Amino acid sequence: MQKPVVTVMVKAARAAGGVLLRNMNKLDAINVIEKDRMDYASDVDEQAEQAVIKELRRAYPDAAFLGEEGGKQGKNGGSLFVIDPLDGTSNYLHGIPHWCVSIALVENGEPQHAVIFDPLRNELFTASKGSGTVLNDRRVRVSERKDLNGAMLATGFPPRERERAPAQLECVRELLRSIEDIRRTGSAALDLAYVACGRFDGYFESGVKPWDIAAGALLVREAGGRVCDFKGAATGPMDTRGIHGRALLAGNQKLSAELQKVIMQSGFAAACA
Repeated sequence: MQKPVVTVMVKAARAAGGVLLRNMNKLDAINVIEKDRMDYASDVDEQAEQAVIKELRRAYPDAAFLGEEGGKQGKNGGSLFVIDPLDGTSNYLHGIPHWCVSIALVENGEPQHAVIFDPLRNELFTASKGSGTVLNDRRVRVSERKDLNGAMLATGFPPRERERAPAQLECVRELLRSIEDIRRTGSAALDLAYVACGRFDGYFESGVKPWDIAAGALLVREAGGRVCDFKGAATGPMDTRGIHGRALLAGNQKLSAELQKVIMQSGFAAACA
């Protein structure tokens, strides 16, 4: 049975999804700002984040929020909702139909509940710690692929991490010796959701922030998978203490170990240290 807090988070995610859907055919009128080199945000991101916070505050007036657009809001010490109101902003602004809303409830740096909502496909991924991962009304698990042979992986090339591109491309070159292919979708949250339900066998990326990965990391773990940094250590706190970019990999227990080995041997892990 879905936890009451997850029900509220789902309502908030759907509210943000409504904002995004209503504006997706008005891209020419959207005000876009460049937060950093090739890193964009828009009025719609902010509107979607406000829609999420509005719904969450109705049920949890004392909660704090950490959002990609609004930063930290509220007092320390209580519940912290980590929000990416539009993960895949570049896709959205280019009219590419692959983006989502991501919300995690984090306590002491660890995600306890997670919601990722893809409005275009009406796919709702939810998880609570110790209760498994659900896609719409169906329990899901990570893939059972035992090694990298024939694997389908996902990655990203963050605009703020381009100095690490040579090491990442070397890692990709090594991986392509055995895997089937690599997808670069433009949404870390959906990449992790797809690992959780077995669509991707594994995922790796550097430079991701808590709002990119907090919900997705819990989805993968509750689906029986492993999430860690490139050296196999814990991912670190998913709150304001971990606001810097970090490296992350995910997959089932066996495949993630092989993926980590290639990342280490290729030099990509060292480049991200």
